[in-house]
Amino acid sequence: MKNLKLFIVIILGLFIVGCTQDDVVVDKKLPLVSDFDYKVINDWNTTFLRIERYADGYRPGPAPRGLAYLGLAAYEACIPGMPEYKSFSGYFPGFQVPAGDPNAEYNWPLVVNETYHYLIPLFFSQATQQQLNAADDMYNSNLNRLKTNVPEEVVSRSIARAREVAEAVWNYAKSDPIGHEHYLHNTEGWSWQDNFKKDGDWKPTPPDFRLPVGGVWGKARTFSLKSEAERLCPPPLPFSEATNSEFYAEALEVYSQNTPTISFEKEWISMFWHDDFLNVTFSPACRWISVAMQVMEKENTNLRDAVVLLAKMGIAMNDASIACWYSKFYYNVERPVTYIQRVIDPNWEPHLYNAVTGEKGLTPPFPTYPSGHGSMGAAGAEILGSMFGYGHSMTDYSHETRTDFSGMPRAYSSFLSMTQENAWSRIPLGVHFRMDAEAATNLGTAIGRKVNALPWKK
Repeated sequence: MKNLKLFIVIILGLFIVGCTQDDVVVDKKLPLVSDFDYKVINDWNTTFLRIERYADGYRPGPAPRGLAYLGLAAYEACIPGMPEYKSFSGYFPGFQVPAGDPNAEYNWPLVVNETYHYLIPLFFSQATQQQLNAADDMYNSNLNRLKTNVPEEVVSRSIARAREVAEAVWNYAKSDPIGHEHYLHNTEGWSWQDNFKKDGDWKPTPPDFRLPVGGVWGKARTFSLKSEAERLCPPPLPFSEATNSEFYAEALEVYSQNTPTISFEKEWISMFWHDDFLNVTFSPACRWISVAMQVMEKENTNLRDAVVLLAKMGIAMNDASIACWYSKFYYNVERPVTYIQRVIDPNWEPHLYNAVTGEKGLTPPFPTYPSGHGSMGAAGAEILGSMFGYGHSMTDYSHETRTDFSGMPRAYSSFLSMTQENAWSRIPLGVHFRMDAEAATNLGTAIGRKVNALPWKK
């Protein structure tokens, strides 16, 4: 036995001596998406908001649609580095994405950087050269910074992974006959004259009497809503001009908010949330990207959570805008200004004004019920609450640099309190009834929950 043990020791010694460094296999831990921070995501969010602010035709639907596909692309591209999450390839009808190699190394910030850079010029096909150059400059700055000390083959593999996924997502986006390039013809496909049957039906509003925007948007592609019935909120109050009716009472409430004057607090809230006008600020859906950016910075969110948040947020904004516009044109309810000037006071005007052009007494050009601000805001608040906590407090600095009104930051105890104020702000502004805000809040919250309920995790 003693000789046998000695023999084994000798053999093992010879084996160890005979092994070279190349023969030793080290189990290298591949980097995960969660190993990196959120900052590359916020760089591209900032770029998106800067371009969207000046993008004609993207309000209300095409901007949130872009957010959905951009967020989905980054999510799918990063799946190999998020082992607890799974791809939606094959889950959404017609959606197929190449699988990544779970055993290969990727640099995930490089993947995200490439994905956004590939898709943003496609979704903003009419962006100015100056805007595209700014996006290129940011992309190259990120690229040079992120590839430092990263092996060349990892850089190449990461870029290739991003591009193949982005291309697949873009091809899927193009297959939506309603959503694709809707920004080029967003007043087409629905005639208000054909749908105006009686008082109470929507018609163009003073002072500009614009054609309705987004008449067919309600039939664009959704991700969390499986049928058109899921796009429809409950019916509005029965229309009535009787002074003892609920409808009249809601119109009188709108009228009383700014007649004869509006208080500073109501004006501040109204202007803080309105985000209505092209060339002035981002659109209402994109406001919630601004909020999300602030939360990610405050919480120092890792890249995995940022990627998941932006995918959920984009899908929620897309689906909420589509469901809201489906309901708007299904019920086709007139705006407060039309009702109030006909029934209560012919000289009354809404308080919405464009500080850049000087136009006053404006109303958005589409039916009133439910509120777009309220629908998208509630969906966004639900996504944020589910990730960061429903009691998460924050101060919103979205308009701190604005000088055309009091852009002072406003503090909130929760995301719910933010969306409730957002929805209510449209009433003193004079562009929505209370029923619009309440139905929108319910609709958006339900959609946010449907988005959260999608099979994100394994």
